[in-house]
Amino acid sequence: MARMKLVLVGNGMAGIRTLEELLKSAPDMYDITVFGDEPHPNYNRIMLSPVLAGEQTVEQIVLNGRDWYAGHGIALHTGKRVVKIDRGNRFVEADDGTRASYDRLLLATGSKPFILPVPGADLDGVVGFRDIADVDHMIRASAQYKHAVVIGGGLLGLEAANGLKQRGMEVSVVHIGDWLLERQLDEPAARLLQQNLEAKGLKFLLRKQTRELVRGESGRVCAVQFKDGETAPADLVVMAVGIRPNTALAESAGLQCQRGIVVNDTMQTFDPRIYAVGECVNHRGIAYGLVAPLFEQAKVCANHLAEHGVGIYRGSMTSTKLKVTGIDLFSAGNFMGGEGTEEIVFQDPGRGAYKKLVLQDNKLAGACLYGDTLDGAWYFELMRDGTDVSDFRDKLLFGRHHIGDSGAGGGLGDEKTRLLAMPDSAEICGCNGVCKGDIVKSIRDKKLFTLDEVRAHTKASASCGSCTGLVETLLAATVGGDYSTAPSKKPLCGCTEHTHDEIRAAIAEQGLKTMADTMQALGWQTPDGCNKCRPALNYYLLCAWPGEYRDDAQSRFINERAHGNIQKDGSFSVVPRMFGGLCTPAELRAIADVADKFQVPEMKVTGGQRIDLFGVKKEDLPAMWQDLSAAGFVSGHAYGKAMRTVKTCVGAKWCRFGTQDSTGLGVKLEELTWGSWMPHKFKLAVSGCPRNCAEATIKDFGVVCVDSGYELHIGGNGGIKVRVTDLLCRVATEEEVLEYCAAFTQLYREEAHYLERTAPWVERVGLAHVKARVVEDEASRKALAERFRLSQEPAQVDPWKERTEGALTREFTPIQVSA
Repeated sequence: MARMKLVLVGNGMAGIRTLEELLKSAPDMYDITVFGDEPHPNYNRIMLSPVLAGEQTVEQIVLNGRDWYAGHGIALHTGKRVVKIDRGNRFVEADDGTRASYDRLLLATGSKPFILPVPGADLDGVVGFRDIADVDHMIRASAQYKHAVVIGGGLLGLEAANGLKQRGMEVSVVHIGDWLLERQLDEPAARLLQQNLEAKGLKFLLRKQTRELVRGESGRVCAVQFKDGETAPADLVVMAVGIRPNTALAESAGLQCQRGIVVNDTMQTFDPRIYAVGECVNHRGIAYGLVAPLFEQAKVCANHLAEHGVGIYRGSMTSTKLKVTGIDLFSAGNFMGGEGTEEIVFQDPGRGAYKKLVLQDNKLAGACLYGDTLDGAWYFELMRDGTDVSDFRDKLLFGRHHIGDSGAGGGLGDEKTRLLAMPDSAEICGCNGVCKGDIVKSIRDKKLFTLDEVRAHTKASASCGSCTGLVETLLAATVGGDYSTAPSKKPLCGCTEHTHDEIRAAIAEQGLKTMADTMQALGWQTPDGCNKCRPALNYYLLCAWPGEYRDDAQSRFINERAHGNIQKDGSFSVVPRMFGGLCTPAELRAIADVADKFQVPEMKVTGGQRIDLFGVKKEDLPAMWQDLSAAGFVSGHAYGKAMRTVKTCVGAKWCRFGTQDSTGLGVKLEELTWGSWMPHKFKLAVSGCPRNCAEATIKDFGVVCVDSGYELHIGGNGGIKVRVTDLLCRVATEEEVLEYCAAFTQLYREEAHYLERTAPWVERVGLAHVKARVVEDEASRKALAERFRLSQEPAQVDPWKERTEGALTREFTPIQVSA
């Protein structure tokens, strides 16, 4: 019997989930063709936010790779938008002329972002937040521009704002409402969220209406103007004000559409050969935008496409479980309350916890949770089942675990205990409808040991990821051990199964001295690696084999290859090194001569006590560095994952409060550490007295001079997340300062993960570990310091002579600008 032909228009999560369900029950019933207007296979749209934030790659969020389609005999057409449905002759046609006939047609065209109809909405730099192309646009903009405005204080808007902040932009969130996430949170919970996000550096403009997006001189958006007359600078504007069902194709085919493609309880449209699922659908007057209802629709639709004819979709009672920039949120039902309702509230701002339960007629009518959301699934069950809570109302706020306890209310309980006390029917993954019992049974029966294995077999935690912590806790409890102490293995990237630490150990233990040897020995899954693993491998090899390994310029970022910081207009800035901030009249004249010769449009004294030359053309960089080298300058490495600056104050030589020669010591530290490749940028400072004018206590390595000698501080950060240093120790002499600095720096170089600053590294390994290696064990300290010095200077030379003769040795020699 010939197979029927099924065509799916829309390669997103709802449509492909329908095919997955169909292939389970009727794998040989259809020849399947899929059209997607994006050039990618099916991916998890919910995880675009981590991609924007740099936490995941596009490859990591792909749900079904091209091999999945091929393995099931599915003809996949990516990058082709279907523009015509011929219902009479039963075929669809794409914008490139590709046709496919059908016996059954499934529409899963999703939704499109709503763009405010204001002047300037069509300017360059204005983008929605809906697909990979939008994310790519934002990532490119974040590398060139400074100011971003996100219009919309809903979930997508906050995730976009967080991602752009992570990318280094200054971000303002504009919201028309009185508080953020007003559809998911009440005002007290939203205020807690706003305070948390403001502490991370985001700015909020509430109760603002956009009047116009202002055009700049370049033709790109430059500002947002509001109806109250105020403006906000904007090099990038992200519209996150809502979505609209994408019904244009269905309407052109004459299908009934009313704020979505109208379907019945079997997901059929007005034409019985055509089905529809997902955000494009209007079912009983409701269009759903959450994953769980869409997957319920997919299961019913697949049931009817398989001609079983028993599935009915009656709509979904929805709850919202979110993770906004690492903060857990949950809401369901009538959480705002109102006439005829009662509220039970727990609030602990210091702990970042908030719970609000709304009761009506002794039944739970709504819930809003901030911070502690473990009992959200249970509260949702109570609402869905209409359970009378009279008998345990006094303990309701404290969760399922406390129902039946002898104490009146008790404490909040720890998460693991409460999770294990849940019945097997408790829903853990709302997106995919996976219960606790299903997860535990799969772990036991299939002998699963990793989160990825649980995801693959149950789909729990595979969609939005908000239940990941619960799944991991169940996994640890089922296979044995305490998850809080269980090792967490996170590979370097998708090219390998090995972690940063495993790779570094293998390089040293197996004597791997080239990138190719390392990839071969460790079973790399891609022949040439990717833009995440190649820079890391290049650094690890450089650190492990100084003087032997040859630096691979093409595995470096453009800034490091060009020896200049790329700016938003595509030009570069050049920073000659000025040791300790000191300079001579001859050096100033040399910089001025170079600026004149190359027509540098702007010069600035930086916060690191150097002179920055802005607006340099890329083609001028080699000649400019040649002139600067001839004048005795080496690079300030403002672009590198390297030692950047040693900031100093004038110290005892000039200042009446100074206790030691901070400037002279700063010069010695800079001479010691310049030319050092690091896992990330590395900054030092020396303050001449406890007044700390050089801000030594927010640097990677800081020295505060005191009457008795020197306080040494480590692990500071003055960036987005300010971290005050930890006190490493006190020493009496400059020689000790240099030794301890070299030892600490080398320990960081040898143990930190690539792109890990000293602040998170110290927090990860612990201050006690650093002190044990650098302070308490003299042999270890001296060995580390010696390894650092040997790795820095292939030949013993006088650093001052090196500078005056213009020699560029060490790991950076000679400066050659590459493409």
